[in-house]
Amino acid sequence: MDSRDDGTVEQRILHDLGYFGYFLHLHHGGRSGKQHVLARLLDAGGTMAQRALQESSPIASASLSELLAKLEGEGLVTRLRSQTDRRQQTIALTEAGRARAREVVEERRAFERRALACLTEDEVDDLADKLDRLAAHWRELGAEHATKKGEAACNKR
Repeated sequence: MDSRDDGTVEQRILHDLGYFGYFLHLHHGGRSGKQHVLARLLDAGGTMAQRALQESSPIASASLSELLAKLEGEGLVTRLRSQTDRRQQTIALTEAGRARAREVVEERRAFERRALACLTEDEVDDLADKLDRLAAHWRELGAEHATKKGEAACNKR
């Protein structure tokens, strides 16, 4: 019996979405690792305030600092104190960092082309529209959940 025949269609879809998340994390570098930071810096022109980088990443501040230390140790970024606010740091790609970031971006683009190659252009557009609609719905569900969770916490007082 095919595992796709087990459960409801909703369970199949959610199972597949879970697999897609795992696959993307494993093969696409996730959204918070070294590759993400390098690509984000390149997208920002090669230099970015650490605070702005933190705000654009779903990674804890201490984890980002550790990641930046590793990238700095590999010679891919430098950290400079802001001249206007000595508490702030600016992160800049080195030449080696720029080269690696360009490789990361091209690898991602190639992966994106391969990942959807089994679909026609119309199917890709249709899938993107459906996923956008689903993501918007899930954001609403998340907001409802957060509201209910907050109300439950308030009611405990």
